Amino acid sequence: MNKTDDIDHPPWPAIEHGEPQPQPPHPPVPAQHSTHLPALPTPERGRRRRWWLRIALALVVLAGGAGGAYYWWQRLHPPLPPGIVFGNGRLEADEINIDTKYAARIAEILADEGDLVKAGQVVARMDTRDLAASLKKSQAQVRQARRAVDEANANVAQQRAQSLLAQQEYDRAAYLVQKGFQTKEVLDERQQQLDGAHAALDAATQRVTESRHALEAATHDVELYNVEINDDTLVAPVDGRIQYRVANVGEVLPAGGHVFAMLDTSYVYMDIYLPTAAAGKVKYGADARIVADAYPNVAIPAKVSFIATQAQFTPKTVETQSERDKLMFRVRVRINADWLRARTDAVSSGLPGVAYVLTGRATKWPEWLRGGVVQ
Repeated sequence: MNKTDDIDHPPWPAIEHGEPQPQPPHPPVPAQHSTHLPALPTPERGRRRRWWLRIALALVVLAGGAGGAYYWWQRLHPPLPPGIVFGNGRLEADEINIDTKYAARIAEILADEGDLVKAGQVVARMDTRDLAASLKKSQAQVRQARRAVDEANANVAQQRAQSLLAQQEYDRAAYLVQKGFQTKEVLDERQQQLDGAHAALDAATQRVTESRHALEAATHDVELYNVEINDDTLVAPVDGRIQYRVANVGEVLPAGGHVFAMLDTSYVYMDIYLPTAAAGKVKYGADARIVADAYPNVAIPAKVSFIATQAQFTPKTVETQSERDKLMFRVRVRINADWLRARTDAVSSGLPGVAYVLTGRATKWPEWLRGGVVQ
């Protein structure tokens, strides 16, 4: 059977005219190509959609975090009223070097980095055995000079007695010569004896002066060695904290050699930079507040102690207004020493923060800048 036979002889029986024609059980449906049916998603398109969802979610989270941070900042730091300027900076303290005055070997270290020390506290000792020996020698010379002074004083007393005797003999001879009972030759001898006694007394008096000068010189030597020994005992000049220990026991240091670097905890400040318009309104001694990042809820009382007379970051000669607006002046705000005295451990050098300065006399500090206590 070929294809022509299949067409001429269908698989169902022929129906005569006038009878209803039965329908085939499964009539053939012609294939149609539709372009409106939904396409199944591919794996690559699904991955791209999930990636965009993640980006959108991250953006929403970031926006929410930024909004929350801004709200928190506004709650802690509401807008400043007119008459208050501020700048960013870091807390700093004056650094003091504890150095040797004379060349010597370090014999003992009594402090370490991070220690709080008091003014006058011994932090190191140098080897002073050679100075101690020289001191003993000078002390012996002092004792010898005192004996020499005593001896010279005794000699003066002796010569004074001899001078008195010579004076008496001369007076007696002169009386006898007037009465004719003594010769002129004897009177001349008594005059010579009297002159010699006076000269010896003067010499003895001069030796007393020399002995006293020698005693003073020996005493000064003793004082000098005592000063050198005391200076070789290194002490803290002020209350503060040891920041660095530069040398160790046994090292031989020259004169001026560094042993410690300490911070003066009574002089803590923050340098800020203000534009021309703000710096021109700041006055010496103006009331200020410092808020450190470590203590955002504490306003540390301070005062303006320095205002730079020359601008920073710009050329020396500025002619235009737009350039003058870029001028920045350094202003130092120092924390009150009385406030620091009870909180030395809480406030340390290097903490970043913000310093606020009053420029208006009638301006009052807002509630969050009126002060606080560091716990």
